[in-house]
Amino acid sequence: MDIKEESLLGKLRIVIIIFIVFWMIAILFWKLKGNIFFLFNFGYIGTAIAVGAGTYELLPRKKKPAGRRLAQLLVGAYLLGFLGLIKYENMQIEGFFFYLLGGIFAGSVIHYLVAKVFLPILFGRGWCGWACWTAMVLDYLPYKRNKSGRVSSNWEKLRYIHFGLTISLIFVLWFYYGYRPEHASKTELFWLITGNILYFASGIILAFALKDNRAFCKYLCPITTIIKIGSRFALFKMEGDKDKCKDCKACTRACPMDINIPEYIKNNTRVLSTECIFCQTCSTVCPENNLSATAKWDLGGKEILRRKG
Repeated sequence: MDIKEESLLGKLRIVIIIFIVFWMIAILFWKLKGNIFFLFNFGYIGTAIAVGAGTYELLPRKKKPAGRRLAQLLVGAYLLGFLGLIKYENMQIEGFFFYLLGGIFAGSVIHYLVAKVFLPILFGRGWCGWACWTAMVLDYLPYKRNKSGRVSSNWEKLRYIHFGLTISLIFVLWFYYGYRPEHASKTELFWLITGNILYFASGIILAFALKDNRAFCKYLCPITTIIKIGSRFALFKMEGDKDKCKDCKACTRACPMDINIPEYIKNNTRVLSTECIFCQTCSTVCPENNLSATAKWDLGGKEILRRKG
């Protein structure tokens, strides 16, 4: 094997891992449940992410974001379009909890357990960066770079309030009104459409109000409250060499989540922020080519963020 082949395999190592992990999940559920849908479902998602991630790795640095958006479109269109609008699966967080309470092994239950609970232990908030159908739309808005940083940390409490209100609504409907979900029904489609209208509308309004495409992800998305738990233990995180870092702040200015990346590098740690969406934008703008994803065991949760003022 020559150097070029080793270099190519090195670039695609995470892509290969993602592909293998998803297909292992696909085969496991297929064998356990005896339903070929699971083979198709997880096989498609894993292949779609691998195609996008592989495209990202092989494109020139300035064009790499196109690979990530390809993955977003392939996965988002399938989950929202096919499973949601065609198959009538309630892919909203409410659907996940309603189906859990009802003991229904539905698509959204599998999706949330895999993508939002267990996979963050491997890839952190990679879902937010590569597959979220809300971000799939928001990333095309004009404010890709938040020039001044995050607003007050008090705004970040909104997502926990949102999550609390969501759980409260679910429990009131379930225990007080006796609501029971009818899987794959028009009622579930109503939940999906209404929820996504609210998500997209609030995301777009926040993006223009704060001049920040990812404002919804930072302040309002209730699903991040779940993903951030597993992200603390993520095997893959971004890392830089302290000796190579010139502290030029290019990575921080480009980071869609306003993470002060050089501070982690100076402390000889990986990027331990659970706000990292693993988009790898930092690695594409670093003039020293000093940032890359590495696999180690460490504990995340230390937040060093760039804020206004």
